[in-house]
Amino acid sequence: MLKRVTFVLFGLSLLAGAAAAQTTLNGAGATFPNPIYQKWFSEYHNAHPDLQINYQSIGSGGGIRQLSAGTVDFGASDGPMTDQQLVDAKQKIYHLPTVLGAVVPAYNVPGVSGEIKFSGPVLADIFMGKITNWNDKAIAKLNPGVSFPDRAIVIVHRSDGSGTSYIFTDYLSKVSSEWASGPGKGTSVKWPVGLGAKGNEGVAGMIRQMQGALGYVELIYALQNNIAFGSVQNASGSFVKASLASTTAAAASMKTMPPDFRVSITNAPGKDAYPIASFTWLLVPAQWKDGGKSKMFTDFLTWMLDNGQGMVEQLNYAPLPKEVAEKERAVIKQIR
Repeated sequence: MLKRVTFVLFGLSLLAGAAAAQTTLNGAGATFPNPIYQKWFSEYHNAHPDLQINYQSIGSGGGIRQLSAGTVDFGASDGPMTDQQLVDAKQKIYHLPTVLGAVVPAYNVPGVSGEIKFSGPVLADIFMGKITNWNDKAIAKLNPGVSFPDRAIVIVHRSDGSGTSYIFTDYLSKVSSEWASGPGKGTSVKWPVGLGAKGNEGVAGMIRQMQGALGYVELIYALQNNIAFGSVQNASGSFVKASLASTTAAAASMKTMPPDFRVSITNAPGKDAYPIASFTWLLVPAQWKDGGKSKMFTDFLTWMLDNGQGMVEQLNYAPLPKEVAEKERAVIKQIR
């Protein structure tokens, strides 16, 4: 009996030692890449049980705030931090691209089962509140043969600080001077009309529930929730639907990547480029107080480039261009 108790106690001490040896890293930010981040962190933990990476999908604005306040180890955003935000953070922060994604105009229009075509100016006018009904002649002109109902358009936008909003408003600012001089671009803007919902999840849920709704979500959220989404006229005049190929085509338009990786690829040239596409970034401190945590996270970042990129297409993200990944490797080596 004594031997059995001793053995059980020994086993419990081993389990306690293993638990104590596990390192936990905490991150927060963008909902746009949350599906792929959750997959990566789970897969990496399975291969490296000594590291647990927790990620809260709270929106890009929240991720930037929490990283700047020092309450998380890393952040994530679909809109690059501004120069002022980088100054306010009081530490050097690297923007590390992870994947490419697309923001789509998603809708719930009774009686319309086919794909609706949108142009940038028409989307801007809808979100400005200038076009208020689905049977408006500006929408009909883009969609000959489609019978639209006499139904009010219910705009759904993000209520939280959002990188998805940044991408969408960055695009609208490029195609509409009125939008650029009005609401403008940002993770949080003063929306002229509409209802707010938290996260891509919240916007997708509201679109599903409300007939006549139109909102913007990351592609994977439209696909997972079986929500219809339209094609968008690009800078070359072609109507393009979001896909891996059209998102990759948008990235291919980028001639040079700036050293800090803060770049916009919305409204990219090229007949096959989807116009509301973007990189998304992990926000990583250049200097860590805990060298052990720094080493573990940089090992993960290397794995992300070596192994993680092979997982992104199954969740409808596009992988990083090889030249971007190679530049990123050099930056990862500078993290201490």
